Amino acid sequence: MRPCWAEIRTRALEENFRFLASLAAPHVELLAMVKGNAYGHSLALCAPAAARGGAKWLGVTSVEEGIAARALCPDARVLVMSGYARGQAAAALQFQLTPIAWELWQIDELAAAARAAGATAASVPVHLEIDTGMSRQGVLPGELSRIFSRFAPGSPLRLEAVMTHLFAADEADSQATQEQLARMDEALGRISAAGLFAEWLNVGNSAALLAGQARKLGELAERHGMKALLRPGLALYGVVPEFDPAFDAGQEPASLAAARAALKPVLAWKSRVVGLRSVPAGATIGYNATFAATEPMRLALVAVGYADGLERSLGNRFYLLVRGERAPLVGRVSMDQSVLDVTEIPGVEAGDEVVLIGAQDDESITAYDYAHAMGTIPWEVFTRIGQRVARTAV
Repeated sequence: MRPCWAEIRTRALEENFRFLASLAAPHVELLAMVKGNAYGHSLALCAPAAARGGAKWLGVTSVEEGIAARALCPDARVLVMSGYARGQAAAALQFQLTPIAWELWQIDELAAAARAAGATAASVPVHLEIDTGMSRQGVLPGELSRIFSRFAPGSPLRLEAVMTHLFAADEADSQATQEQLARMDEALGRISAAGLFAEWLNVGNSAALLAGQARKLGELAERHGMKALLRPGLALYGVVPEFDPAFDAGQEPASLAAARAALKPVLAWKSRVVGLRSVPAGATIGYNATFAATEPMRLALVAVGYADGLERSLGNRFYLLVRGERAPLVGRVSMDQSVLDVTEIPGVEAGDEVVLIGAQDDESITAYDYAHAMGTIPWEVFTRIGQRVARTAV
């Protein structure tokens, strides 16, 4: 097998979920976000691990991903975060997937499929998304009234939850979040005034939880006779969100400091040295000769390239770990291979393990190290790891 793989610590994921659940209790229940192939970590490995850790709810991207999650976790509630495409309502019902909906056509198609399947009144749960300011998906609060009739008595649909996305929960001043929650509070009042009741208020992500928002979300839900459901993603995989701007000294929530101490990274990405060579001063390395040796150098060829998810632009400005030391990437990263300068690292041999994300001896490379070098975020770093990189439970 090609030596480029990701090690997935499923026990760490279980422990991370239990820790996050302890932060949320008693105010909020948690939904484990396993969408995007479990943030690139492997749905097949991570969904069952989340369930073993106590997750009763799983969040997926699509009906297709939901069907896969259902096969892995037959007893879990599976929430389709991006709704379903036209023509998929029957499949959602068949596999007992709970859709998020906000368009009339979504709700009507689901109701029609439910009636065709002989569903009884109020037997099909729906999570209604409200746009409280992100302008991505969700019904605008001022347009809620056009939705209400779809949940009239006799409809097979049941308004199980009302949800929204907090788009700035990782901002330390939380002003935008407070404005969103105020809009949600008003919308919930309108829903109640229309004679509708939802069991769950589905709001919040890792940043909201670690910033200590669980109590506030729980109180908002309780004011409307609901229970709160919060959706951790990044933290589930052992990465603590960065807050911008950072909290002032002494103002950081205790939950955030506790998370840094308790959460364990789930993924380690590795490859191996597949060959070595010595080159003289003046030798050029890689496509378009973007690097020229200024002195005799020893180079290690590594079985990882941009088709595996190693960003091409990191050539000549990032490093990987070999024998517990940082080895610079030299030359452009190729599709399937990259080259490291190991001149100053004694004893490097073919077969040596190379760490792209993870720890080796006293050194480590984190998803944030990658993200900062690439000008992006850890979510993208993880989800860009290619499908041909085998995920292995350890």
